[in-house]
Amino acid sequence: MKTQKSIYWIATAFMCAMFLYSAGMYLTKPEMVAGFFEALHYPTYLVYPLAIAKILGVIMVLWRKSNWLTEWAYAGFFFDVVLAFFAHQQAGHDVTQTLVTMILILVSYFFGKIVRFN
Repeated sequence: MKTQKSIYWIATAFMCAMFLYSAGMYLTKPEMVAGFFEALHYPTYLVYPLAIAKILGVIMVLWRKSNWLTEWAYAGFFFDVVLAFFAHQQAGHDVTQTLVTMILILVSYFFGKIVRFN
């Protein structure tokens, strides 16, 4: 159980760090991020709402008081990364970071269920 808990917290910490870094970039360099969004054919008005959603998602994952909100946070992260994967793949970009983030989400989610319910 201790190993599973360690795996959960390491994966969750890295996952949260990646999403907070992303949200920080969205908020501190919105012009640059808007350029990336345009290159990927996403509307630029999504920059600020996505940054806020990522921050709120990290808070919900770490707070863990509401199972319902935690599930929605993980779902939001999952769909964000799936859409990012396909957008980057279609643009011919490297998708390694996106795949690493997906693995972190899945490990955090499934090990979180084991840790919380045992």
